[in-house]
Order: sequence, then C-alpha cells, then structure tokens
Amino acid sequence: MDSKELLSTLNDHQLAYVNLDLPNPQNGEYMLCAFHLIPGGKLNILQAACEVSAESSTGTNFLVNTETPFSREMNALVYKLDMEKNIVWIAYPTRLRDSWGNVQNILTYIAGNVFWMKEIQALKLLDVWFPPTMLEKYDGPSYTLDDMRKYLNVYDRPILGTIVKPKMGLTSAEYAEVAYDFRVGGGDFVKNDEPQADQDFCPYDKMVRHVAEAMFKAVKETGKKKVHSFNVSAADYDTMIARCEMIRNSWMENGSYAFLIDGTTAGWMAVQTLRRKYPDVFIHFHRAGHGAFTRPENPIGYTVLVLSKFARLAWTSGIHTGTAGVGKMAGTPEEDVTAAHNIFGLDAPGHIFQQSWGTIPENDEDWLKKVEEDHHQHLTKEDDSWRNIKKCCPIISGGLNPTLLKPFIDVMENVDFITTMGAWCHAHPGGTQKGATALVQACEAYTKWIDIHEYAKDHEELAQAIEFFEKKGNKEIKNAERSESN
Repeated sequence: MDSKELLSTLNDHQLAYVNLDLPNPQNGEYMLCAFHLIPGGKLNILQAACEVSAESSTGTNFLVNTETPFSREMNALVYKLDMEKNIVWIAYPTRLRDSWGNVQNILTYIAGNVFWMKEIQALKLLDVWFPPTMLEKYDGPSYTLDDMRKYLNVYDRPILGTIVKPKMGLTSAEYAEVAYDFRVGGGDFVKNDEPQADQDFCPYDKMVRHVAEAMFKAVKETGKKKVHSFNVSAADYDTMIARCEMIRNSWMENGSYAFLIDGTTAGWMAVQTLRRKYPDVFIHFHRAGHGAFTRPENPIGYTVLVLSKFARLAWTSGIHTGTAGVGKMAGTPEEDVTAAHNIFGLDAPGHIFQQSWGTIPENDEDWLKKVEEDHHQHLTKEDDSWRNIKKCCPIISGGLNPTLLKPFIDVMENVDFITTMGAWCHAHPGGTQKGATALVQACEAYTKWIDIHEYAKDHEELAQAIEFFEKKGNKEIKNAERSESN
C-alpha cells in the first residue's frame, strides 16, 4: 500500500492523529519523535501509528464527546512514514509539556503507556528532536566538564577515573583506602558505584568522612586536586538532600565532589531536583537499568541516544554513554558514540535528526561561528550562555583498562569524556596505586603519540599492565574459540 491507500483505511478517530502533509514540522511548534514500529494484530503501520499518537497525546482508543476544538489542536500527528524500514515520525505540540522543564512529564507520554498497547508488536523510540522554542524552557547543565577541567587543571586529555571495587562489601575505611591509592597513583576522579548507599558495613556518614580525609591526604602528597562522585540516591527526598548536605558540610571544597544519582531508578525528578538545588555541583547521572529498554535487540523502549539527550535536557552534568563495544558492555560506535557526540556537541547528527542545542536562530552569524569553534575547540563559552543549552559530559565505564584507552579514544574521536576504569585498574598485579599509574602512563603515551608498548619499555607499571591484560585478553579469546569448537 502507498500512503494514500493507507489513509483510506483509517477510521475517524485515527484520522484525527495524522497529517502526512504537515507543512513545516520543524517550525518550533512541535517536538519530533521517530519510532521503529511493527504493528500488532490486524492493524497496518499507519493505523498503529495513529493509535500511538492518540495514546501518547490527547486521545484514547475511541472518539470522545468531551473533545474540544482546542484539545484537538493538541493532538500528536503522524507526519511521515518509511514503510520499508518500519519507521514513523510523530510531531508532538510543545505545549503538551509541563510548564517549566519537566522531563518526566514528556517521557510519560512519548515513552509511557504506548509501550503496553495491544496495537503494537515492536515500538522503539529511535531519536527525538527538541526545537529551540522548547530548549528555552530548560535550564541546561550548570556545572560542566569545562568547570571540572578548570578545577583539576586537566586539559587535552580525558579525566582519568575509577570505580572502587569490589563495588560492595568494603568497610568505610577500606573503601577510602582504595580511593586514596588510586589518587596517589595519579588518578583524577573516583566514584561510588551505583548500589552504594548506607549499608551497615559501610555507614554513609563514615564513608563520606573517611573519603574526605583520604582525599585531603592524597592532594597534599601529590599537589594535585581530586574529585569524588558520591552516590546520593535515596529512598526519599529528605534523605537524598541530607546526604548532599552531609557532603557539602564536610571540609571538602567546592569542585572536589560530585553528586551521583541513579537516574533511571531514582527518577527524573530526583535528577532535576539536584540540578536546581545544587547548580554549583557536577550532577552525575548513572544509568543503571537502562539496558532493559535501550539494548538494540529489545523491540520495546528507546535508544541510548534518546536517554542521553533527555539527560542533557534534564540539566545533567554527565551521563554514562557506553564503551562502544571496546569494553565489556554491549554497544556499538553507532549507538554509543552518536549519543556521546550529541550530548557534548552544540550541533550533531543523531540516528534520525540533526540536533542543534541552540536557543537562537540556526542561521544567526554568531551561532554559526560558535558551532564552528565548538567543532574545533570543544569549549562552552561562559559569556554567551543564552545562546545554547550547555554541554553534558560523556562518562565512560564498563570493562576498559589502560591498554584500551587509546582504542577507545580512536573510536570516540576526541578526549572530551571522563573514563572510570574499575576492576581492570584494581586488578593490576601491583595493586590499585600502580594500576592508576599505569592508566596515567597509557594516557601520557597517547598525548605524546607514542605506542604504549614502546612507552612501557621505561615505565614499569604500564609494562605490567600490558603483560597482564593482554595475556588475560588472549586467554579469554582462546577460551571463547574453544567453546565455539565444542
């Protein structure tokens, strides 16, 4: 069927949610979404798409007598189809959103009940486009990677970080000791892992106090500033804020701590609450649980790109974006690097849409100059913040080790990220401190354009890392080949 034939199959209810001749979807009145859709039951793709448009905006499965002329203007509209790829484009009136910067409200309708509809067999939100008129209503990230670089005095390389391992089971003193070892070894950034809370074996207040003490000692010994990302996720608002205040009231200085929130499980309101209440703190979005709906093989849900773009819209300073298949987690450059570039760049292509994060006209000379400078310098200027939503930093974790730093940078095509190497750093034969040093040396080799094997000839820690990790990697490959042959 062509589009005209498909239109003839629609009932009156469905016809209210389609306009394949929508004159200018990018006129600022609509937020645009592209879904991969496979209809369920007896519906064709356009019928199913119209049902999705209705459910995700003003309607239900029947025309209702309470509809008004104005409410009908708020209908989401199917405006484009690709029947070969099963992709549908839907335009959502921007006035549907909550008045001021509410991300959970938007996701409630475009990625809410629609996933449970009988009329669909597969529904994956591939990409979303935010018009400048909508971006105007969002504060954007406040404390950015640029601010962290300035605090650490680290430029022209990734921020080198770790996740304390084992992720659970260490006492507060043991936890602080691991963080201390990594910092003394040369690392910049340490984060709580996503389950860190107020466990009986590691009370939250003691963990904060010991980490602060150990950080002060490491800074004194190395002469370099450090950052710790504390997981402040909690059962309720009051406890979350109490944890934030506990950290702020310790003697750690501003810039030396970040607030990590398990955004997918704690919720968007928790994320945005932290940003509004603590605009001078790096807000670190951990995405634990995202794979349930972002993995490409999952027919229902939305992509890493969509999750990441909403994190930037929700004013997050940084979010995990994946290792693009270089580490242990599932992912590809097409998925993970596209997401990373979208949340850090001022203008970047997505899976479907070219997203500009500007709040002024795209043909404005100042904006065009700013985008051009960004492509070359990757900096957010502080004196023209009205022109755009500030950048969100990609945070990279999941199975990287010092020998994989350069391969990942090559895939990423820049160094504008925080890497948090966990077990692979702590598994170094010489321990955490030497694991951190090996990571620093691997980064030095990259910045000096020297192959790590060559650089390792007079850098013992890196040499040990290469021997250990490459042997382990070769062993895993052999085991996998043996399993396949069996």
